[in-house]
Amino acid sequence: MKPRLDLTVYLITDPALCAKRGIVETAVAAVRGGASVVQLRDKTAEDDLLIRQGRDLKAALAGSGALLIVNDRLEVALAIGADGVHVGQSDAAATTARNALGAEAIIGLSVQSVEQAIAANPAVLDYVGVGPIFATATKPDHAPPLGFDGLARVCTASALPVVAIGGLKTSHVGAALAAGARGLAIVSAICAAPNPEAAARAFADAANISRGRSALAFKGA
Repeated sequence: MKPRLDLTVYLITDPALCAKRGIVETAVAAVRGGASVVQLRDKTAEDDLLIRQGRDLKAALAGSGALLIVNDRLEVALAIGADGVHVGQSDAAATTARNALGAEAIIGLSVQSVEQAIAANPAVLDYVGVGPIFATATKPDHAPPLGFDGLARVCTASALPVVAIGGLKTSHVGAALAAGARGLAIVSAICAAPNPEAAARAFADAANISRGRSALAFKGA
């Protein structure tokens, strides 16, 4: 059975920003605070190192209900038994990942435009990561920022659930959800926070408040 996918607070690890505590401790703290997905991302680490980190992270998250996704590295995802993989437009093809990981895996794809969102295949993918919403130092080679208007256009075009990414803070939660995103992917606002658990909880609480307001508005319509 495919695991339940809750994109509300989606943590993406950064080896430099997590260095003080370590990736495992940072991720576990964030999950305690409400992160429901942890993406292991390290663009430069050798596969062997990432596999060791991934296995430690998988063991630490066992029983938490949080999903473990590996960025780009299909072989690493296979080796650690991750819940899925996230690929970019220039990374390994999503269909290759689906064929390798099977029907129950969670497969995500990075999207930067309406055209890419339309092209994303719901028969292969489970969600799309849309951004950057704002410029971010954690990915210097990112595409031009979309802003919330651009996010809304992509969400409207997408047949898949959207998680917004790129320079997002707790003050942006309401606007991201109003634009149509199911959640926010966070790097520095959690990894670099003095207290990752509290930081993740702040995002989760803001999402709950925003969704509560939306529900009340709908009932009053």
